[in-house]
Amino acid sequence: MANQVGKNYKNSAAKVDTSKLYDKLTAAQLVKEAAFAKFDETVEVHMRTSLDPRKADQLLRGTVLLPHGTGKRVRILVFAEGEDARAAQDAGADFVGSDDIAKKIEEGWTEFDVAIATPPMMRVVGRLGRVLGPRGLMPSPKAGTVVNGPDLGRIIEETRLGRVEFRLDKTANIHVGIGKVSFSAEQIVENLDALLDAVRANRPAGAKGSLVKRLTITSTMGPGIKIEGAN
Repeated sequence: MANQVGKNYKNSAAKVDTSKLYDKLTAAQLVKEAAFAKFDETVEVHMRTSLDPRKADQLLRGTVLLPHGTGKRVRILVFAEGEDARAAQDAGADFVGSDDIAKKIEEGWTEFDVAIATPPMMRVVGRLGRVLGPRGLMPSPKAGTVVNGPDLGRIIEETRLGRVEFRLDKTANIHVGIGKVSFSAEQIVENLDALLDAVRANRPAGAKGSLVKRLTITSTMGPGIKIEGAN
């Protein structure tokens, strides 16, 4: 099986000229053609930035509503009580609770993709940092996942439709899934453009020169395809 995967990858990689920078539409078409897995692979964007994650004024984090969604069903957990909990349930959250949900998480349960909390619930969520933090699931005002009651419905709906978070990692890179290979090339490009616009809009104060040094698009199992005009 491993040999078969290796052969499939080699055949896939042969379709891509690694010395070339492709325009976005051609890159999107190539990522579709180069995908070989039997499942609907995720289309991933990898950005190499000029930022220094060790400096507080060069950290970058934000959210973007992808116009065509992610192609993935998102399981949404909301920490809320009372009227806020009822609003979250009405908006279609998959899991709603407070201390009861926190206890399950402390016992190892993490069967959700996004965690949202109302401000009063941060007293409960705070103790879950060691579990949620490393998984990128910790609610945060910067990520737009600490939400006042009146905004819960809108945020839950946007999250289900394709609202995703992006943030700089410790190696100065940003990695985001922007769709599936079953999307059209045009849909992939429109999602990519929305992400790039959001990244530029969140340019940190300490950034100098070109923000994105290298931009690559790939599928879950496929080869990387470098895109021209990252900035």
